[in-house]
Amino acid sequence: MLHRPAIFLDRDGVLCVEKSYVTQMEELEIFPYTKQCIEKIHQKGFLAICITNQSAVARGKMTEKTLQEINRYLVKEMGLDALYYCPHHPDGIGKYQLKCNCRKPNTGMIELAIKEWAIDQKNSYMVGDRASDVECGQKAGLKTILLESGYGTKRLEKPIEPDFIYKDLEEFVKIGF
Repeated sequence: MLHRPAIFLDRDGVLCVEKSYVTQMEELEIFPYTKQCIEKIHQKGFLAICITNQSAVARGKMTEKTLQEINRYLVKEMGLDALYYCPHHPDGIGKYQLKCNCRKPNTGMIELAIKEWAIDQKNSYMVGDRASDVECGQKAGLKTILLESGYGTKRLEKPIEPDFIYKDLEEFVKIGF
């Protein structure tokens, strides 16, 4: 099987405007450059795969069904190859209340994508706007990119050193790889 590199992309703050909890389709605000960036990622021979923590499900703010509808829309409209999500949180409710291996900074979503898509891990990137995104990429052995378009360096949850920092996804796609 042919191994292709991937650009793993966080959702909020990277593909879409960071709004804390997006719990319905109407609240989703995709950056105007996102679709073109995904096209450029593909032109450069990379897969474009979104991996996103979505604890709004675990917190009872939205249903998993609604999240899946939002995800299907994002994949279709933006041309993503795949989207993986974690609906869990240790402080959640019901079946979603758990400490899992998929919630970033853990690497479960990346590991699953690598297996399902035969990804060239060594030449892949993790692009996010939070320390947990960078930490996840580092744990998975990926090159890490921190974007300022979401939380960025001003609101990091903890000190972390990404490989590179860019203003937004558009700047990364133009000069980052």
